[in-house]
Formats: sequence, structure tokens, C-alpha cells
Amino acid sequence: MRLVLFDCDGTLVDSAGVIHETMARTFDAFGLASPALDDTKSIIGLTLDIAIARLTGEPHVDDRALAMTAHYKAIYTDVRAEGFSERPFPGIAALMRTLGQREDLVIGAVTGKSRRGLDIIRMSHGFHFTVSRTADDCPSKPHPAMVTECCAEAGFEPRDTLVIGDAIYDMQMAKGAGATAIGVSWGYAPPTALLAAGADHIVQTPDDILALLETAHA
Repeated sequence: MRLVLFDCDGTLVDSAGVIHETMARTFDAFGLASPALDDTKSIIGLTLDIAIARLTGEPHVDDRALAMTAHYKAIYTDVRAEGFSERPFPGIAALMRTLGQREDLVIGAVTGKSRRGLDIIRMSHGFHFTVSRTADDCPSKPHPAMVTECCAEAGFEPRDTLVIGDAIYDMQMAKGAGATAIGVSWGYAPPTALLAAGADHIVQTPDDILALLETAHA
């Protein structure tokens, strides 16, 4: 038995569009120049308040970052409803169905999204997670708590756990927890950055995840 923990944004779904549009409107509401798309992509995976502080150039979450976080959350659903909703990356829907049918795996999610945000993704796309941790539950990535808490809840050791993600924070989180770090090439960080952050493997397609599960043990 192995525990397989997926990041969400940039790994399962392409949500950069809705995140960037919501971020741009939030910055505009506070009289700030909108971040570039690449800058927005670079913070996807962090807890929202930390991500906003980083985009505004602040070393820590301040009162403005907290106010901007509240505004972002307040308008996110409306922005999504305008047609900026996320879509699963090619092959992900089939992968998740296949993994869900296997009796030797437990599937979970570790995400910088809020619990509400993860529920939206889960219900919109039919993903099932036996265990999950969100920004509402744990410190921001790359802190290892999301992984270690999922392991404890599901009854697995980190050495029997794979963390699959597209961000350097995912790789750092996995290694900090003692789990195997799997980087995906279709997300928001280049494979070279994922390898530098500690990725044990880089996969090019969702099918490569299936192949890796057949040949490698966490």
C-alpha cells in the first residue's frame, strides 16, 4: 500500500487563468499595478496571504496583505463564474479514475487552496480524496505538515508516500516530510527548478505516473 498525495493547482487543474484574473482585480482594487502572469504563476501553491505578500514585495504578511486576501476570497467565485474556471490537464481525469480503482493506493490532496477551494475542484471534476490538507488546516508549503498530517491520518509512513506537484514548494515539502517527490512537467515551474528543489523524478505525462507506480516504491 502507498499513499499518493497530489497538489491541485498546476498539477491536476490549470487554474492559472482564474487565479491571475482574481489577483489582477484584487491589486487594482487596492491601487496597485497588476502582477505579470509569470509572477502570479511563481506563487501558486503558497497559502494565499503569503503569496500576496510576496507579490507586493513584503517579507511578511502585513495588514494590507490580509485585506487583499479577504478581497480575493470575496470575488473569486464571481470571477470563476465569468468563465475563468479551471480545467483538468489532459489525461488527468482518466488518471484519477484509474488510480481511484486501485486497491493498493490511497489518494489524497495537499494544496495551498482553502478547503472551500478544494471542494469546488473536487465537486466540479469528480475527484475523490481519502485524505486532504489545505491552507485552512496547515502552515503554508514548503512546511511538511500537510504531508505528515495526511500520513498520520491515513496510517502511512512518509517513506511509503509519493507527493506529486508542479511547484518547488511541493518538492521541498515532500523532502522535508521524508516522502518521495514527483515533479510534473506540465505545470508552472520548469523541470530544472523542480530537480533543484529535490524532485526524485520528473514525469512528462499523467501516464508516466502510472508507469512510475509500477516501477518505483516510495
